[in-house]
Amino acid sequence: MLLLAPAMGELLSGSAPPAEFFQPFGFTVMVALYGCGALVCRELKVRWRKGVGTLVLLGCGYGVLEEGLMVASFYNPSWMDLGALAGFGRALGVNWVWAVELTIYHALFSVVTPVLLVELAYPSRKATPWLTDRRLKIVAAVLLLDVVAGFILFGNMLGFWPPRVQYLLGVAATMGFVYAAHRLPSDWARRGNRPMRRPAFYTAVGFFAALASALTFGWLPSVSDSFLHPLLVCVVGVAVVYGVVRYLAGFEWREARRSHLMGLVSGPMLLFILVSPLQELDASRPDDTSGMIIVGAAFLLLLTLLWLKVRKNDTHLSGITTETEEPEELKEYK
Repeated sequence: MLLLAPAMGELLSGSAPPAEFFQPFGFTVMVALYGCGALVCRELKVRWRKGVGTLVLLGCGYGVLEEGLMVASFYNPSWMDLGALAGFGRALGVNWVWAVELTIYHALFSVVTPVLLVELAYPSRKATPWLTDRRLKIVAAVLLLDVVAGFILFGNMLGFWPPRVQYLLGVAATMGFVYAAHRLPSDWARRGNRPMRRPAFYTAVGFFAALASALTFGWLPSVSDSFLHPLLVCVVGVAVVYGVVRYLAGFEWREARRSHLMGLVSGPMLLFILVSPLQELDASRPDDTSGMIIVGAAFLLLLTLLWLKVRKNDTHLSGITTETEEPEELKEYK
C-alpha cells in the first residue's frame, strides 16, 4: 500500500515521471503522503465496519488535505500544474475547477483504487486491520507531519501563502468528508436489484467514466470563456461521477464476485496505461518524461498478474465491502 498509492497517484498518471518520482527526497515525501494517506483511509474504513462509499469520502478528504492544506494548489493562481485551468474558474481566491477535479481524482485514483487492489491481492486480510492502534497513530502522525512540512516547504519555495479564511474552509471540508464517511451506512451502494453482469462490462464502465471525467476537466475549459462556464464544468464533472456511482449502485453487489470489483478498478488504470506512451512522446512537456512507456508496461503486467490471481480464487465479495454483522476476523483481532 505504501508503494502502490504514490506510484498510481504520481507515477502512472505522469504527474511525476520516473526521473522525478525516484529522486530519494521526493520519493520519501510521496510515500509518506500517498502511502500513509491511503493506509489511514483503509484502516478507518475497516475499523468503522464500512464499505467502499466510506472509502470514497475519506479519499475526498485526503484530496483536500494534500492539494488544499499541504501544497495549497487550490488557492495558488500560479500553481505549475494548472495548465489550461490557470485563471479559469477562479473566484474568491480559489481555483474551483481545479479543486473539484483534484478532489475527485485523489479520492478515486490515489485512495480507492490502490486500497481495493491490495485487498484483492490479499483476500484473507481484507476484513482485518493491518495496524495496531499504536501503529495507526504513528502512520497518521507521519502523514500530518508530512503535510505540515510540505506546507512550509512549498510556501517558502513558491513564495505563496493561502488566504486564512479559504484555508480554514479547506480544513472544515476535510473534517466534513471524514464525518460524512463515518456516518454513511455500511450497506450504501449495496441495495440494488439489477443482476450482475460480466466483469468486462464493469471494466468498460470504469474506463469510459475515467475518460469522460478527463474530457470534462481537460477539454471543456477550452470550449468557452463565458462567466458561467467554469460552474458548468464543475457541475458536469460531479454529475458524471455521481451518475456512474448511482448506476453502479443499482446492481446486486451482494451477489458480486471478486472479478467484478477487479474489472471495475481495472478500467481507469487501463486508460492511464494506454496514455503513458503518449506522455513520453509529448515533446511539449518541459519535464523529462522518459521511461513512461516502461511504467505503462509494468502496470499492465501488474494488472495482468492480479487478474490471474483473482480468477484463480474468484470468491464472493463478502468482506471487501463490510457486511452489517461484524466479521469474525475483526472479532478475533479485537
